[in-house]
Amino acid sequence: MQINLKSFLSFLFILIAFYSKAQQVDKKSLLDNIEYLSSDDFKGRKTGSPENLKARNFIIEKFKSIGLETHYLQFQQKFSFESRRSNDRLDGANVVGFVAGSESRKLIVITAHFDHVGVGSPIDGDSIFNGADDNASGTAALIALAEYFKKNRPKHSMIFAALDGEEMGLQGARALVRDFPFPLETIELNINMDMISRNNQGELYASGTYQNPDLKPILEKASSGLTPTLVFGHDLPDTGRDDWSKSSDHGAFLEKGVPHIYFGVEDHPDYHKPSDDFKNIQPDFYYEAVNLILKCTLALDRELLKE
Repeated sequence: MQINLKSFLSFLFILIAFYSKAQQVDKKSLLDNIEYLSSDDFKGRKTGSPENLKARNFIIEKFKSIGLETHYLQFQQKFSFESRRSNDRLDGANVVGFVAGSESRKLIVITAHFDHVGVGSPIDGDSIFNGADDNASGTAALIALAEYFKKNRPKHSMIFAALDGEEMGLQGARALVRDFPFPLETIELNINMDMISRNNQGELYASGTYQNPDLKPILEKASSGLTPTLVFGHDLPDTGRDDWSKSSDHGAFLEKGVPHIYFGVEDHPDYHKPSDDFKNIQPDFYYEAVNLILKCTLALDRELLKE
């Protein structure tokens, strides 16, 4: 039996292209969601505000439409805390969905906070801190990854948690680990996304491999040859603000001894300013960054099963 080499190579190319495309999120939905969540309608999504509740309900509807399961009533893990600034008692809620894994009883917890800082003093005539990069970018990516893994069942069970109260001291993340639906020992890894939609150097950081060096080779292999460039660092202790180990929601997991990888970019001129708008994100970088995180997550899901 003779095989036509040209036909075989063409088939192989089509197969590779199909497989590569299958490992991507939907770009239009991703960009539509970040644009909507960072619009003026949400007035900066400050915890305790009506607009924060509006963002929460939007995420709940997305999780429902994807078909996620949940361990909480109406997907909401509610909590309250005292504001460090005003001493007021505030109510918040995480939105938590679940996809059952096919081969492991252990969990990968994927997180991104959906709150931001609200409305403040005007800068150049704008007083709404829309938080497009911080962190509508992570929230829209969380929705995209949840949709992907609902359609493509992971080996580990996965929890997708849109966290509230990050800007007020990681309140939602701390509430999640206090009231986690499984023993914390079952968490294999926390993957946190916070600020992933822009970087002029074409770099995305993966922080946390200092604490978890066995994860670095997996991430290096998964990200090889891809854009943006995956860079490691910002996790050395005693380096002040350059250490991101507790700078976002993964810090609550680290405090409980749970391994983490934090995907994010370095601060930019619009950080915590009203100018952190959708118009200032980099759509192509953002889309590629989310696909890079997806490929890293797939590799971690596969390789951690072997340990």
